[in-house]
Amino acid sequence: MTLKLFRVGVAALALTAAAPAAMAADLVIGLRAGPDSIDPHWSTLGSQAEALRHVFDTLVDVDETLQLKPGLAVSWEPVDDTTWDFKLREGVKFHDGSDFTAEDAKFSIERIPAVTGPMPMTLYTKYVESVEVIDDYTLRVHTKGIAPALPNDFTRLFVVPSEIGMDARNEEFNSGEAAIGTGPYKFVSWQPKGDMVLSRNADYWGEAPAWDNVTRREIPDDAARVAALRSGQVDMINYVPASDVIAMENNSDVELFKADSIYILNIAPSVKDEEPQPIKVNGQEVDGNPLQDLRVRKAMDLAINRDVLVNVVLEGLGTPATQLMPEGFFGYSDKLEARPYDLEQAKALLTEAGYPDGFEIDFTCTNNRVPGDAVVCEALAQMWSRLGLTVNAQALNGTVFFPAAAREEYTMTMSAWGTLTGEAAYTYGALVHTKDAEKGFGNFNRTGYSNPEFDRVFGEGTQTLDEDARRGLYEEASVIAMEDRALIPTVILQSVWAAKSGLVDFLPRTDQETRAYAITPAE
Repeated sequence: MTLKLFRVGVAALALTAAAPAAMAADLVIGLRAGPDSIDPHWSTLGSQAEALRHVFDTLVDVDETLQLKPGLAVSWEPVDDTTWDFKLREGVKFHDGSDFTAEDAKFSIERIPAVTGPMPMTLYTKYVESVEVIDDYTLRVHTKGIAPALPNDFTRLFVVPSEIGMDARNEEFNSGEAAIGTGPYKFVSWQPKGDMVLSRNADYWGEAPAWDNVTRREIPDDAARVAALRSGQVDMINYVPASDVIAMENNSDVELFKADSIYILNIAPSVKDEEPQPIKVNGQEVDGNPLQDLRVRKAMDLAINRDVLVNVVLEGLGTPATQLMPEGFFGYSDKLEARPYDLEQAKALLTEAGYPDGFEIDFTCTNNRVPGDAVVCEALAQMWSRLGLTVNAQALNGTVFFPAAAREEYTMTMSAWGTLTGEAAYTYGALVHTKDAEKGFGNFNRTGYSNPEFDRVFGEGTQTLDEDARRGLYEEASVIAMEDRALIPTVILQSVWAAKSGLVDFLPRTDQETRAYAITPAE
């Protein structure tokens, strides 16, 4: 992936004037979304992981460009085709003073399937057959067949102490009783949809964080978050809306940080025999599901003007998407060219499919997951109206959208997905593969899409150790899924953070995470 990191200029005078504030012991960050629980095994949402990695460490970590690096595991290697050994970091203490050992890592892996949350974390343990403790600092993982991507999956494997037991529930984490990690900050308090308060862990095994206390303040409204920064209620914010970027660039009191992200807004059309929400023509529910017809899905794809989405709707903060991963990721295919905008061809395909006058369809999106999700949702509805469709667009808060989407209550949705492991098995295995609980695939396949040829090619890739051969198989699978319009990618988003001038040094991350322990006072 071609990564772009920008630090937008600040006047020298402003830097000098703000220098004393940079030594402040506390940091307050305004964030669009926070956690839905303090249990790190509750949900796969990025905002959940971002918040809780301050308290809990993962076995494997990633840098700002998603390259693997040691976490609680200092090294890992395959023993044979179905066995991995992880050497664990010695001398690490949990926040309660107890020692971290392989028993805790084993417990954390085995706990994940036992936690019933809105978005199951089994996505990250799907290859695990069993776990064995060799000694206090050696963990052996036996896998279901060859699992070359296991270390990538373990970048989301948060470790909790085994002493909490399998019976620990949300309430115990949310109160702080079970919120015991090895991370750079200790849990102090959390108010749902409010403040998450953290204090520095003086015994942290890694580099000591700069701030004594951190408050992560959830402010979902974009305008309110910007206002909080301008009024001094917060020191820094994420997800600066596109409409405010130019004004902030010209404001010497504010410093901006920009980066390409891994998040793509994808349209998910249900292809089930019976759609969850009826599709209608002239007010009458149609027989069958029009979205099962590839010509209909192609027509809807051709009616999307991605250049308008990027340059007008998102005001330049994005790029058109051709597939479910950004360029450069493992499994990205160069054979998939830019998606054309061709309204006339789209109309012809819709007519050929038997819908010359279009149809009426519900379209449900998130409105607070990532920057621009709600406005892109509305823009897509308008674009499809030119195709002759009546689109009932509704953008919902993630707390409503995701549980209902998990119950498969929507006929067509749009939300953001990021390939957090940097390789195709994570994304295509979760979103596109036929649902297969035994293999752990299709966890987030809400559309009912199933293509035996895709499953065969992708499955062969997951069982291929040779890196070049595996890459080729994933690329082939990507082409199959995208030509099938299993999902329809629209735009890759760009992220913008803002802070008081001269307050912080911050290297933006492609996963959009705002890690307080990686933010330092400006020099």
